[in-house]
Amino acid sequence: MTTSPITSRLLGIGWCVLVPFAVVAVYLGLGTVAVLLIGEPIVATAVLGMLVVVLVGSVRIQRTRWLAHAPAPQPRPEIPRFGWTVLGCAVLAFLAGQSLALWIYVTVGSAGFDASNQTRHAAGAMATLLLTLVAAPAGEEALFRGLIYPLLRKRVGILASTLVTAVVFGLLHGNAAQFASTLPLAVLLDLVYERTRVLWPCVLLHLGFNLAAALVPAQALGALANPVSAVFLYLAFAGCASGLYRRVAGGTAPGAVQGLGGESAMQ
Repeated sequence: MTTSPITSRLLGIGWCVLVPFAVVAVYLGLGTVAVLLIGEPIVATAVLGMLVVVLVGSVRIQRTRWLAHAPAPQPRPEIPRFGWTVLGCAVLAFLAGQSLALWIYVTVGSAGFDASNQTRHAAGAMATLLLTLVAAPAGEEALFRGLIYPLLRKRVGILASTLVTAVVFGLLHGNAAQFASTLPLAVLLDLVYERTRVLWPCVLLHLGFNLAAALVPAQALGALANPVSAVFLYLAFAGCASGLYRRVAGGTAPGAVQGLGGESAMQ
């Protein structure tokens, strides 16, 4: 019995709503419990990130087919060239995100971003570094690229899975400035995961983005904090991401779903 195109599309839309909502609801519930038990929000978030890594990693090892999806990736002898393309897109993602975020912050401010900074300062340098450079890259990649994106891809295509995962990733940061800064990164990470089907490149890119955001002073990017620069850089990134998407979409084989057995917890 075949499903009509309209029914199939409605089922796909429902899946795109249900999966992120359910996963994020569980994540936020666990986060609330962690904060109540630990008391310090930054430390609790870091602990939650490590817990997510363990849980998602266990599923990816022990229940490989739950998160595997077709088409399977083909062998890629051009991986080094793909890597350079990704690095170029990563630079554009950082500049585009930071320029728009700075413009939003300078223009209208961001109470949520200010509150987040105050919480980090109150927690101290070590806890903040642990969250920024270890727990956030590993935990968020396990949650979004390791769980939400593969679940979406079991029902919908690359483009829909990428956009939904990226938007939810940005929204989870809780304020407009960080949404603007992380949206290009999330799109890039989704495409990298689709191409490689492993998490460690995504974790490294995420870590590099966080490190750059921490080390590059806002004053150095002040000249980009205007709508012209922000729109130009976003369009430049969109062009780069579009080219990357075509390569990713064309680099998969229509064969059976491949398992992920034998891979480590962070693959």
